[in-house]
Formats: sequence, structure tokens, C-alpha cells
Amino acid sequence: MSLKTIPTSASRSSSTLEGQTTTNTAHLLPPELEQTFSLLTSHRSVLGYILLSRGPPVAIIRHSGVIFEGDQGRRYAHATERIVESVHAGLEEIAGDTNDVDDIRFMRIRTRRHELMIAPHGHYLLAVLHDPTVT
Repeated sequence: MSLKTIPTSASRSSSTLEGQTTTNTAHLLPPELEQTFSLLTSHRSVLGYILLSRGPPVAIIRHSGVIFEGDQGRRYAHATERIVESVHAGLEEIAGDTNDVDDIRFMRIRTRRHELMIAPHGHYLLAVLHDPTVT
């Protein structure tokens, strides 16, 4: 599965995991979300964030931070989507035949070097990568 990036401005692009194009919707984001992104990037420990559509196809709507540039950003986008899908499938398995599947609200994944925080919401996924050793 490949992720294609389509430049729409100097600092924003839209990409899809299936190679299909999408239009850039970053200009349609509410001011509260823009303020949240500014607050996130102002923290010293934050290495970057990536905002994804939940597709299909999954698209990178917006990103910040060198870690999410180019191929590395596409790999993080694909991995984040797979993580959320896997956890959701596990929750469906736990629910069994009942229609009471729990929703994922927030996930934190801590590794030796980083912490990935994922907040799925409706049609979007927000992933923030930070260095937990920075105070």
C-alpha cells in the first residue's frame, strides 16, 4: 500500500494511502483546532503531529514536525491507521455477538525513545509524537 502526497500549498499537503488524490481541507478546520495545533507545537517535547482522515482512503490532511515529512510521515500515517484498526478489531472481538462495541477515545504508546498519542475522532485521527524525556 503506498501513500501519495499531493502538494496544495508550500506548507500543507494531502495524501492518500491508496494512491488516490484528495483535496486539502486544512483551510476548513475550525479556529479552535488551529489554536490546538499551535499549542501542541509550542511544547518543547512535541516532535510533531499528523492529522489523518479516517478514509477510505486514509489521507494526511496536515502535519507538523520534521519527523512527519516525506516517506517517514507516510510510514507513521500507515502505522497509526493500522494500530487503530487493530485495537478496534480487538474491541469487536471482546464484544462478541453483542452490538456493544466500545469506542477508542485515546491511546498512548510508549517506546524507549518516544511516546505516540493517538486521538481518533469521527472522520479524523490525530497522532502526536513527543519525547517523554524532555521536561
